[in-house]
Amino acid sequence: MNSFDGQYPYVAEWVQSGVIEIGNNEYDDVFLRVIDAGGVIWESNKSHSSLDNAFAEMNSAIEAWCDENGIDLGIE
Repeated sequence: MNSFDGQYPYVAEWVQSGVIEIGNNEYDDVFLRVIDAGGVIWESNKSHSSLDNAFAEMNSAIEAWCDENGIDLGIE
């Protein structure tokens, strides 16, 4: 089995300085939310086929956001 850091390197790095909210609530239709000092950078749908798929989607979204904004998280 792969380590969490190996499967989701952008998520693992993001939580060192950013915020990730996990879970459903009655106020919105979001399961995962990625936040930086400027606010929300990405939100998932409320439901996913698996937690693994949800985290894979979040990892890709963080990677894309970092690329678009010139952020280097030091991931090789």
